[in-house]
Amino acid sequence: MEASSSSSVSNTILLSPDESGPCNRSKPWPSKFEVPVFSYDVDLALEAGKHAYENDGTLLNNPRVTSSILEKLAETIFSFTAYPTGVQILAVAEALVEKYPCLKEPGSFNGLYGWQQRIKYKMGNYRAKLRGRQLAIPELEVNTLKRRRFSEEGSPKGFKRPKKAEVNYLPPLPFGETEETLEKERLDLLKEIKKKNNERTINEKMEKSFALRRREVVDDCPKIQDLLERWPSLFCENQIKAEFKRITTMDLERTFLSRLDMYTTKLLEIFRRKGGTAGTKIKPMLDSVNEHHVDGRRDIIMRCLVEYLGESGEELIKDYQDISQEAVKEDCSNQMMKITVIHPSVAQETQDPVYVSVIIEGSEVLDNCRSVTNACLLLMGVIYTVNLRYPLKLKYTFEVFQKLFLELDILKMSAKVQSLHKKLLA
Repeated sequence: MEASSSSSVSNTILLSPDESGPCNRSKPWPSKFEVPVFSYDVDLALEAGKHAYENDGTLLNNPRVTSSILEKLAETIFSFTAYPTGVQILAVAEALVEKYPCLKEPGSFNGLYGWQQRIKYKMGNYRAKLRGRQLAIPELEVNTLKRRRFSEEGSPKGFKRPKKAEVNYLPPLPFGETEETLEKERLDLLKEIKKKNNERTINEKMEKSFALRRREVVDDCPKIQDLLERWPSLFCENQIKAEFKRITTMDLERTFLSRLDMYTTKLLEIFRRKGGTAGTKIKPMLDSVNEHHVDGRRDIIMRCLVEYLGESGEELIKDYQDISQEAVKEDCSNQMMKITVIHPSVAQETQDPVYVSVIIEGSEVLDNCRSVTNACLLLMGVIYTVNLRYPLKLKYTFEVFQKLFLELDILKMSAKVQSLHKKLLA
């Protein structure tokens, strides 16, 4: 069993560049966990236990089989995440007992509690075993005691792990590369970005240097201005989308817009039924929805969504009328996170925005975003790219962006977002 386990770990973690590129994971956590195939002898024992359970309700109690199951489950879980959440562990236990009812445990809720605890502790032991093998796994190394900071009381703090369903939160360096060779790639990028029609070379170097960039972002938590200076090629629309895909494996624009468009009809119905203060703010926006083309309708839905969730649209979007871009930048110099929209003068025929940008920590990180909706999805890309937290006053809005529009970490939702989700599916 140990030899099989070692082989599986190597295949999961130390893939060559030709097989997986610089990322060590290629899929997000599944919407339904699939129980892996166990070894031949374990499978025989499980099938026999399954028949015995069907015949007379006999439960399987075999420590050797349990140990083998946990080892294989740990390998499979690690292929998705090193630090599974309680909800994810529950999903694994549910899938296991659903497939093999003979593994239920008497006296625990749904026969799952014991398996949840075993899987939780097994993952801790599994991570420790990988560290003991001295494998280069940055997402484990970053949480070793010698790397973590300590509070005044002497307890470790600053535990770093994915919090927004990041698949490649801290990937290993590409095969054959070191921090020194990748730093050279970064310096070359500073030169390449000055050349025209050089997108292909920039893409290749950005892909290659991804692991180095994530170490900086996650380990050092640099200010946005420092990142703009060190990685200027990152802060353009195409590269934000590419970086988001490296981190999550998801296509940012296609996923966000397809889900938004799929829910549009239902969202409009839900918004129109909204009463109270939020309904009063939403109604004037909905009155003009049919006058707009598709981008305009999407923008209205974005603005209505914030109000519907009981949050303030002004916390996310700041509108300006007929003002220079430089004046907007100056006015937003103290904004932590904001989408700015410059509208044309009233005298002009069109009322579409003429300039939309994304502000982070007072700096304009993306300009000419074309629409509010495009700025919203790009802002999500920036948040993942530079490992930012969601603003507390907009937590439900960003939860909808993440879990309903991008379908990341959909197993656990707040009561408010879950209620909206149910209405959308009704």
